[in-house]
Amino acid sequence: MRYTLKDYQADAVAGVLRNLGIARDNYHRHNLLSQFSLSATTGAGKTVMAAAVIEALIFGSEEFDFQPDPGAVVLWFSDDPSLNEQSRARIQSAASELDNRLKLITNDFRDSSFQAGHVYFLNTQKLSKSSNLVKGAGARLNPDNMFDAMRPSPDEMQSNIYDTIANTIENKDLTLYLVLDEAHRGMKPAQNRATIVQKLINGQGTVPAIPIVFGISATVERFQTAMKAIENRNALPSVQVDSALVQASGLLKDNIVLTIPAENGVFDMVLLKHAVEKTIASTNAWDEYTKEQGEADNVAPLLVVQLADKPDDETIVRTLDTVFETWPGLGYESVAHVFGEHQDLHAGGYTVPYIEPQRVQDSKHIRVLLAKTAISTGWDCPRAEVLISFRSAVDPTYITQLLGRMIRTPLARRIPGDELLNSVDCMLPHFDRETAEGVAKMLMKGATAHDDDNDTGGGEGRRVLFQPVTLLPNTELPEGVWDKFETLPTVTIPKQRAKPITRSLALAAALAKDKVVAQAGKQASDELCRVVESRATQFKEKVEEARKDILTMSGEEIRARFGEEGVKASAIELIADTRSILEAYRAAGRHLSPTLASEYVNYLVDEDADEDDLLEACIQVAALGMVPELVSSVEEEADKLTKRWLTDTRVDRKNLPDEKQAEYDRLEGMSNTPERIQLVRPRTGQAETKLREPDGTEKEIPLYRNHLMVTETGEFPANLNTWEGYVLEAEAGRDGFVGWWRNPDRAVKESLAIAYTDGTQKWKALRVDFVFFAEGQDGIVADLVDPHGHHLADAMPKLRGLADFTEAYGQEFRRIESVAETDGKYRVLDLKRDQVRAAIRTQHDARALYESDLASDYR
Repeated sequence: MRYTLKDYQADAVAGVLRNLGIARDNYHRHNLLSQFSLSATTGAGKTVMAAAVIEALIFGSEEFDFQPDPGAVVLWFSDDPSLNEQSRARIQSAASELDNRLKLITNDFRDSSFQAGHVYFLNTQKLSKSSNLVKGAGARLNPDNMFDAMRPSPDEMQSNIYDTIANTIENKDLTLYLVLDEAHRGMKPAQNRATIVQKLINGQGTVPAIPIVFGISATVERFQTAMKAIENRNALPSVQVDSALVQASGLLKDNIVLTIPAENGVFDMVLLKHAVEKTIASTNAWDEYTKEQGEADNVAPLLVVQLADKPDDETIVRTLDTVFETWPGLGYESVAHVFGEHQDLHAGGYTVPYIEPQRVQDSKHIRVLLAKTAISTGWDCPRAEVLISFRSAVDPTYITQLLGRMIRTPLARRIPGDELLNSVDCMLPHFDRETAEGVAKMLMKGATAHDDDNDTGGGEGRRVLFQPVTLLPNTELPEGVWDKFETLPTVTIPKQRAKPITRSLALAAALAKDKVVAQAGKQASDELCRVVESRATQFKEKVEEARKDILTMSGEEIRARFGEEGVKASAIELIADTRSILEAYRAAGRHLSPTLASEYVNYLVDEDADEDDLLEACIQVAALGMVPELVSSVEEEADKLTKRWLTDTRVDRKNLPDEKQAEYDRLEGMSNTPERIQLVRPRTGQAETKLREPDGTEKEIPLYRNHLMVTETGEFPANLNTWEGYVLEAEAGRDGFVGWWRNPDRAVKESLAIAYTDGTQKWKALRVDFVFFAEGQDGIVADLVDPHGHHLADAMPKLRGLADFTEAYGQEFRRIESVAETDGKYRVLDLKRDQVRAAIRTQHDARALYESDLASDYR
């Protein structure tokens, strides 16, 4: 793979490969057909995940412990030819080994069978009754029944596509895997008649059913329902991607900003002018950022103008006049359209060229795009930053569909501390607050089981904001507050699939590449090889036992004679061959990492070693990998090396551009225990100023001073509950108070995170409500204060996490306190007291703790 998979992507790929392995075995051993689905929200990188799956299917994968299928044939099917072309290009850019194996099936395709190790792209239109692929020789088709084509041609006739499919399935040396892109489409029967894709899956006439079907979609219920109705097809568990993990990854924009008129009237061109100005401002911001970061390519933000289904010439001319008047220097060649007519648009002296949707992202000279509905299934454009929709309030689905295609971050990563660059803007001149809130709710919940085509991507952590104000760093606060903020500890939230050895070697490679640590790769390899050598001596007896197990197979030979009762058993031992030894070596690589396994072989043998020496080294490595205590000990040392380098290089790495910092963020996040990382100083923020009540009325959100991020008037809008308001008032009234930070409740780098385990021992993040700053004896000090309900199910797990955090980093805060209301009084637990932390670790009742003598009144 050319790309490094995100953690959630790797988990999904592992799940899909597990299902494919079962399905392959079921088919060849038991002639059993199988199906399953991958469900992942828009923007999760479904095509990248599919590329990793296909690459492993054809070539095998040590990372995923998956053996290749030498007879694998992949048929990638969608209902849109342009989507197929886009998917093929994405897979090609992601999977380095698949370059020459990706074949678009064109109308002149006449192969009698698909070839093993290849991926073929086919779409619904190619299976229409008028298609040359279906006609084949042509003479035998019933023009009123396109499914007659599913009867194979006589031997002397030219093949059609169904002959090719049938021949592939009937070849026992091949396995046909059907990948359904946007699997929910084509699964809804019309008038009780099976769709083309359903007939393709189920077979028809003498064309057999597809052995293995793998559906990919954001919402797969329709696919699953249709597949359940099929007899004799085994349903394997669906692989589902948590949308919150996708949002946290930084692949999707965090904020969707909605702008609507505050009064009745016609404001189409007023808001269009505002949209153009937003696009210009976005262009300047991105240009400044990419120049600062030394990025080779600029982002070239795109404005999408969504018109009604049948816009008249007057509307188009008025729209274009406003765009060109507001954007000086914008050339006529910078405007294009993606209307369904697929031809240039002529109106009032303007000529607007048509552009294929899949070409928009890379055609950076296009800065304004005219569209109607959702453009096309599967289309996305990460550089689309602003949308204005002239559709009416009765068409919210068309707006959310289009916005759902604009949510990818332009650089495939979150911009640290900059909420403006992590946002997409949407202007809705024909909506009021009530109807716009309907759009907001659709954007927050994404797709539902009953709304398959309305996936808007994202999950927990996304915000939909109505006309927010911009926040900038508070210049009234002393610089010492920001210095203290940037030194405060925050921690990683451990991952379930953490691999310490792989992580350590990857960190070394990155440090060497970025010239932070000279020859870091060699240093890491040498150090870990010495560790392995030391542990081989320490666990010598167990290694020898493992070696014997590798070289010999112990078993029993059972004999029986006809006419006699009973059997005779005798022990046997078989000598392992080279193939089984190399398989044991590969298994060791899965424990020690393929890289370290290879490096240790080189460590054991000289440069002029012969094959026997190399085989002996492979046997030794295989034996080492079979001793769990040895592997765990090496992992511990690898973890120590990683932590040491991350600590030692902290200052040097801060000078690297954000793109490279993102790689270190990923490596830091691969920890199996909470590890300290850096808070990032925010650059820009956004906040709403009005709150809508349940009865539809609006009220101003209270404004507070002395926050670290403020409006141009020096204020911060915050909708605080009663507890939070009480805590803020109490802290702001203390001697020496300087400022405060409302800690974001989202997985962003400016949010202080504390790790804790829930009732299922799964790691989660506690993001405390407040950090307060005050003048201390030796400068600025920080107080961490978190109001939290003792009645909540997570009260004790979070208190334990806070206790552990205090144990590790308490000396860096003046106070760490948890506040709760009980019997009308606010009570506080001081986590810096040893007795309080000890009680938290042994007690199970949070209320009892706040009511005990260990707590005191909070005032």
